[in-house]
Formats: sequence, structure tokens, C-alpha cells
Amino acid sequence: MNEKHLIRISKRMAKHLRHDPAAAGLTLSPDGWALVDALLRALSITREDLDEVVERNNKRRFAFDETGTRIRASQGHSVAVDLGLPDAIPPEILYHGTVSHFLDAIFHEGLRPMNRHAVHLSATIDTAHAVGARRGKPVILRVDAAAMTAAAHTFQVSANGVWLTPAVPPQYLSRPA
Repeated sequence: MNEKHLIRISKRMAKHLRHDPAAAGLTLSPDGWALVDALLRALSITREDLDEVVERNNKRRFAFDETGTRIRASQGHSVAVDLGLPDAIPPEILYHGTVSHFLDAIFHEGLRPMNRHAVHLSATIDTAHAVGARRGKPVILRVDAAAMTAAAHTFQVSANGVWLTPAVPPQYLSRPA
């Protein structure tokens, strides 16, 4: 499958598995799973196409259950789901990629989930850079996850390694040196 077709399918999957399952006639379970057969019908794709999109997605946005009959987005939902992720102790420092025109608001209000369930953080500067670059010239923020953990903030880590937390207050944010 060519790269453009793969990206097009991946974006449609993200829309329906994260934000608008009803538009494709899908029903998500409370923990975010959709039936693979229903998704194939809704998107008019083959199982081979689906397997390739899941396998080749460099961000590992989607995962099959152990039976291979259900699929879900690993994180990033705006619809109500409970991924059932346990609390986890994060690395001391996490990163968030953004763009400069959001900095004033971020340093005033902190990082908020906006239309998602959680703020997404990265374990590496490179990943945060890639995330921020989707909206323009990236700006990387350093998150003092150790101090947040000491102050009883909670974190989870998704199946694809994205760190999730309800919010990051501004006092835990800085620009990397």
C-alpha cells in the first residue's frame, strides 16, 4: 500500500476510533474496543489493509486485542472510554511538543487535555519534537514529572508509550536548557 493511502486510512481510523464512532456506524465498548469486522465494513477496507496500517503506523496508535477480533486507539480519545490503564511512575522528566503561539496560555494555565481525556507527554525530546512539528515550528517543554508525582499527580502510560496525566500545572513546566 502506498504511503498516502496508508495515512488516509489511519486518519479515518483515528477519527472513528477516537472521536466519532457513530459516524461510521461503530459502537465502542466502555474500554474503547470496536469489532474489527465492523471497522472493515465501515471503512470499506480489507483485513490486509488494516493489518498494514496497524503494523506500519510509526506511533503505534492502534492495537488489536489478544484475539485479533477487536481494535482500539491506544489513546487520544475525545469520546468517553476507560482504557483501564494502571497508574505508573513516570521518568523524572517528560516532554511536551507544542508551537510558540500557545506558550503564553500554557505558562499561565498549564497543559490541559482540551478535547481529550488526558494531556499527552513524551519520554523523549525527539518524540515531543515530532509531535510539535505537526503544527509548525516545534517548541519543546520540559515537565518535572518527579515533582508532580511527589505532589500526588497521577500518570498512566498507553500501550504505545505515550504518558498521560489529567493536567500539568504551570509550575511543573520549563523550557529545556
